[in-house]
Amino acid sequence: MLQPIEWKVVLIDDEQDIRDVVSMSLQDAGYEVFTAEDGKTGLNLCIEKNPQIVITDIRMPGIDGLKVLEILKDKSPDIEVIVITAFGEIDFAIRALHLDASDFINKPINDEALHLAMKRAGRRYTSRKQVKDYTALLEREKAETAQELMRTISFKTNLIESSMDGILGCDERGDLVIFNKSMEEMLGFSKAEALHRMSFEQFFQPGEAIRLKEELAGDKYGGKDRISFFETTLLGSGGRRIPVQVSAISLFDNGKENGLVCFFRDLREIRKLEREVEDQARILHQDKMMALGKLAASMVHEINNPLAGILNYSRLMIRILNRGTPTGEQLQKFQRYLELIESETNRCSQIVSSLLTFSRKSPPSFGEVRVDELLHRCIILSQHKLEMNNIRSSSHISADIPPVRGDFNQLQQCVINLIFNAIDAMPEGGTLTFSASHDKSGKTVIISVKDTGTGIPEENLPRIFEPFFTTKNKEYGVGLGLSTVYGIMERHNGRVKVESRAGEGSTFSLDLPSVTG
Repeated sequence: MLQPIEWKVVLIDDEQDIRDVVSMSLQDAGYEVFTAEDGKTGLNLCIEKNPQIVITDIRMPGIDGLKVLEILKDKSPDIEVIVITAFGEIDFAIRALHLDASDFINKPINDEALHLAMKRAGRRYTSRKQVKDYTALLEREKAETAQELMRTISFKTNLIESSMDGILGCDERGDLVIFNKSMEEMLGFSKAEALHRMSFEQFFQPGEAIRLKEELAGDKYGGKDRISFFETTLLGSGGRRIPVQVSAISLFDNGKENGLVCFFRDLREIRKLEREVEDQARILHQDKMMALGKLAASMVHEINNPLAGILNYSRLMIRILNRGTPTGEQLQKFQRYLELIESETNRCSQIVSSLLTFSRKSPPSFGEVRVDELLHRCIILSQHKLEMNNIRSSSHISADIPPVRGDFNQLQQCVINLIFNAIDAMPEGGTLTFSASHDKSGKTVIISVKDTGTGIPEENLPRIFEPFFTTKNKEYGVGLGLSTVYGIMERHNGRVKVESRAGEGSTFSLDLPSVTG
């Protein structure tokens, strides 16, 4: 049984409150806890304290949690790492699990989830250590034959049966000799059904067992006669398909292969999370398409105006040319018309370019985003719609505002959603004010969208960021806009805030970390 008092834990998080609360909870449970405020300090602390378990936030300045995980697993693969994720960061959680994190916990952190994750990590650490000792024992030159060890070693019971990973062992004939409890739960076969009644190949799709053994003979997945992180699909009871990650080792006696031990990690939870990420991406895209539909209608009118100007100036120029080679005052008019055509063409190009950028479907790409350019593009896209709804707009952007780190398209979607929300709140027209500033430290950039609309009733404020919550008529959509904004801001390690009173308008603020933060 685990004795928590013997366990060392390093906790890495850039938020002091989280470090205080989590470390206090773990210390009350008997763990020895060491804390760090960033990835670099945390890694140095791991070298100094040699912990069995590390808990790290994903989003941190400098070295982020995924990089911490990658470095730790490269240098000390036995360390168990639990990652802390925020709302909307399922994709990061999946990447962490693929990098062999033992678990993840969501913010806000509750004690039950924390201690369940610690229990799992503790069991994994113990199992890894015992498996390592067991494998070393199996490989000793002067040990008993591998087959005899696999059948008789007494500590197989508490080692193999307690492992959270499925463990399966077979002899040189392919007959099963090890089939632990996790394998029973994973596949739905009892040990009695499996041992000596089923062969190794029966648990795989046709050809997969042969492919696994072929990979064992190569060095692609970890070296000859062993593989790590090989993904395949097992066949459970009733033909169920179970995605797994396999680590395996061939066993030898006097140079002759006489067995195989496989360790299977169930990937169904990861696949479920991947589907959730896909669902989130679909919702994000659906929201963007709804916004794009609203923009497209107004953009047609917006482009028609400069096109009409270009057509009129072109006709005037043709008239001048029909009278002969332009000279004097006519030449000056001709040149002015050309300049106006160039100006109106650039205006059309800018509108179309902004619309194409917004509509482009591309994977998130985080980099430096200039806030003035972000707001400028959003205003271009929405200007005609604002005018059609009798809404005046103004902007106030601080000259020294630093760029933020983020995905331009997603941040643009946030601002566009806030603009549409404001338009819906001002059915009789009004004023929309954009502003961008930074806090005193320069670490946080604040983008605000303020309207003079109907405001939000106090009883609705706690629910406005919930998916599908809306107080509008069905014609306005399904209520994804503000929940999309909330999700995007969480992915950017930012916050969305609202100040509103019924009848007095609303101010939505996006707080984002600057690149200097």
